[in-house]
Amino acid sequence: MTAQTLLVELFVEELPPKALKKLGESFAGTLAASLQAQGLAPADATVTPFASPRRLGVAVSGVLSKAADRAVQQKLMPVAVALTADGQPTPALLKKLAAVGADASVLPQLKRLPDGKAEALFLDSLVPGALLPEGLQKALDEAIAKLPIPKVMTYQLADGWSDVKFVRPAHRLVALHGEHVVHVQTLGLNAGRETQGHRFEATTPVVTVDHAESYARQLREQGAVIASFDERRAEIVRQLQTAAAKEGLQPIEDEALLDEVTALVEKPNVLTCQFEPEFLAVPQECLILTMKANQKYFPLLDAHGKLTHKFLIVSNIHPADPSAVIGGNERVVRPRLADAKFFFDQDRKKTLASRVPGLAKVVYHGKLGTQGERAERVRLIAHAIVNQLRMATVPFTVEAKDEFDVLDSKAQEAARLAKTDLLTDMVGEFPELQGIMGGYYARAEGLRDGVAIAIEDHYKPRFAGDALPRNHTGTVLALADKLETLVGLFGIGQLPTGDKDPFALRRHALGVIRILVEKNLPLSLYELIHAAEGVFSEEHKTTSVLDSLNDFFNDRLAVMLRDQGFTAQEVDAVLALRPARLGEVPRRLEAVRAFAALPEAASLAAANKRVSNILKKVEGTLPTAIDSALLKEPAEQALAAALAEVAPQADARFEAHDYTASLQALAALKAPVDAFFEDVMVNAEDPALRANRLALLNGLHGAMNRVADLSRLAS
Repeated sequence: MTAQTLLVELFVEELPPKALKKLGESFAGTLAASLQAQGLAPADATVTPFASPRRLGVAVSGVLSKAADRAVQQKLMPVAVALTADGQPTPALLKKLAAVGADASVLPQLKRLPDGKAEALFLDSLVPGALLPEGLQKALDEAIAKLPIPKVMTYQLADGWSDVKFVRPAHRLVALHGEHVVHVQTLGLNAGRETQGHRFEATTPVVTVDHAESYARQLREQGAVIASFDERRAEIVRQLQTAAAKEGLQPIEDEALLDEVTALVEKPNVLTCQFEPEFLAVPQECLILTMKANQKYFPLLDAHGKLTHKFLIVSNIHPADPSAVIGGNERVVRPRLADAKFFFDQDRKKTLASRVPGLAKVVYHGKLGTQGERAERVRLIAHAIVNQLRMATVPFTVEAKDEFDVLDSKAQEAARLAKTDLLTDMVGEFPELQGIMGGYYARAEGLRDGVAIAIEDHYKPRFAGDALPRNHTGTVLALADKLETLVGLFGIGQLPTGDKDPFALRRHALGVIRILVEKNLPLSLYELIHAAEGVFSEEHKTTSVLDSLNDFFNDRLAVMLRDQGFTAQEVDAVLALRPARLGEVPRRLEAVRAFAALPEAASLAAANKRVSNILKKVEGTLPTAIDSALLKEPAEQALAAALAEVAPQADARFEAHDYTASLQALAALKAPVDAFFEDVMVNAEDPALRANRLALLNGLHGAMNRVADLSRLAS
């Protein structure tokens, strides 16, 4: 059972770059896991994936030529069925033994062991370990079958008759255990030790791999290929940083672009290029996007994050004189930038307001009308949000020059214009720039202060970790836009299911939550949903969404809070009360966490759960009035006195939004609560006594559960 490194490589035609990383990880991970499951590779084996534009591979350390034999115990059948009354084997037992490859000679070796309420016969046997060729064939078949192939190709094999399906045509298969070829097959290929290197820069067209452990080195030295995706990516990052530093600049950070470029080259060579500075008059987002999306270039930024006229390319060749490569890339990018400049210049010839009528001709959704109707709904929701801010019991501070009437006017103007950039040439070419271009065009027109920013920001946050809208107008508009989307699509039954969320409703919900929480807005989520629902006409909704959408928000909030490190119990305790203002939730959670650390917490949580269970069983209306004359037992008198002293303190701190102090005040109730449940019978036979004690518990329950439902903390 020789243990050596195993290498498997599948050499193919150029793989889809956006899928290469996942393909490489899947191929290596599945193959290694299968070998480990068969006992051919140790659990702590080093698994090294390889993925380049033309290959998928893996090296697994410590792979055995034959897995160790395994002792197994096999249940045959109940003793009552297997043996006659005098202990002789029944025909059923003999038939079972034959089925498992044994005969009557093993009868003395059978074991009688308990099996539930009866006994059964068990056979101990030794299962031979898998041989590497068979085990690797199984692992290879499984690895290929489980590849997350974005689109399968069907191609013909060399015999001219057979065809196979795979992501790209495969041409060579390498399988080496140490220095020895492992004879396996796949996709019409027989395993060998030969592969191919770089199309243009390999020192030899065919690389003969001597040993599994020399694969990466030989490919680098003879084939001019860095086989490891991670190593190649790290080399690109190093070269990008070095080239940028020479210019005193920094390359744009884009992980997806970096992965894609890594999947396009086998031996990277970063070169510095430039374009005419006059193109910098175009918004830098347009230039950056066209360079990244169309050309896979890395724009260079100055120390302030401003785009410069220089950029980096990652070439797959290393000519002695790179001027032709540099010049070619500069010529290619120039028309792209010229197109962006043309779009920008043409778009500015029309105002955003002049484009508003055109929104009525653009379908938003078959059941929700046009973009024009959508913009009108967003405007009405924005108006409702400003009114809720105006009427909030907790003061909402706006800038002195931006009173509520002005805020309302700006929000409605921004809502009316926010979607008009969908009709511009620039957004038509680059849909990712919607909102951003609207902001640029609004500024170019000289619209009121804050309106342009609001138009630009109304999609924010676009993704996890994205910035929030920068001003009040943008905040109102972003909330209105997301609520319109959620209420509208929920209203026509377009809900997310499983991992499918084609309209990104989970992201929209998280955006609303983040705005309400992080800006601590004095707004009720329930009232926001109600207001948004009210702007939809009957023809654009099929059902009320108030409760279902509120539950959807609650679920998203719970997931977000758990991701932030709060426990499921803490989150459940706070959200069980459905706080009206989500901005209070983080402080309530911190208060619950501080309360849970108190020595009295466990006892009070358990008592609170007991109180909740008692009150749930009461039929009809719960009594609220406590008659001191009916407090007969010393323990209930003590609890009533403690509650009368503690509850006002806790309530005052709650009203002051000092939730930690409010909960900590409850610690004084531990002793009287414990004594009450020890000495007092709640369900007394006397109806008056029973009602009075229930009223006492009802008051206790109300005092203890203003910040959170403490019963949820009980284990």
